[in-house]
Amino acid sequence: MKIKFKILSGFTLIILMLVIAGFMSIYEFSRLSKSVTTLIDDNYKTIEASKTMLEALDREDSGILLLISGNWKKGREILDSADSSFIAAFQIAKNNITETDEDKYIDLIDKSYLEFKGRWEPPIVGTVKEHSIDWYFTDLHEYFLAAKNDIQALMTLNQASMHQESNDLKEKARRAIMPGIVAMIASLLFLVMFNFFISRYYVKPIVDIISSLKRHTTQTQSFDAGIVTNDEFKELEKEIQSLIYRIKKTYQS
Repeated sequence: MKIKFKILSGFTLIILMLVIAGFMSIYEFSRLSKSVTTLIDDNYKTIEASKTMLEALDREDSGILLLISGNWKKGREILDSADSSFIAAFQIAKNNITETDEDKYIDLIDKSYLEFKGRWEPPIVGTVKEHSIDWYFTDLHEYFLAAKNDIQALMTLNQASMHQESNDLKEKARRAIMPGIVAMIASLLFLVMFNFFISRYYVKPIVDIISSLKRHTTQTQSFDAGIVTNDEFKELEKEIQSLIYRIKKTYQS
């Protein structure tokens, strides 16, 4: 095997290992990126929608208390605005069902909110409900709490899923960097081996040839560097032998 081919083979193998490791890392990081995008699109979107629904419920509760106190205009403005916010957030959560049994949580929220809304939607100001804290606590507050609990249950479901998926992302990130680490270790090991072969098959023959030339002092002694490989060094040894032979013949003549 020629020296040029030996050196080229060694460097080609190193480059091939690094290219394979690079492609594997790119593939794993691409999967990781998609997982992060999915996590944001799925759980985070529903969690944010749940927070908006909870805030809307609290605003509706404040609007109801304003109606009970007799402030019809301000109370209705808050209720209408909060109701619109709640419905918009609910639609986001409804159209983003990704977890097991999440549709059941959505149905519970829909049902409990409609029951809650059905109690504050009819007129309050100018009826027996006005200034009636007893009505608020006996006929309304429990439906407010029920709707709030259902929304919190939906949020908890997605938070638990996000926590689990974040742990999965850590594992995927670890797998993404493993090809690079393996490639670095393998490359270092191969470089050590490559250095050994360079010393064994390239440096040592040159040293042997130089040492043999220094020891070759008599005209009768045949030149032999002990090259056993069938490459350019063997050819060099033969050419030196031929040169010495020609010099001897010339000297004898």
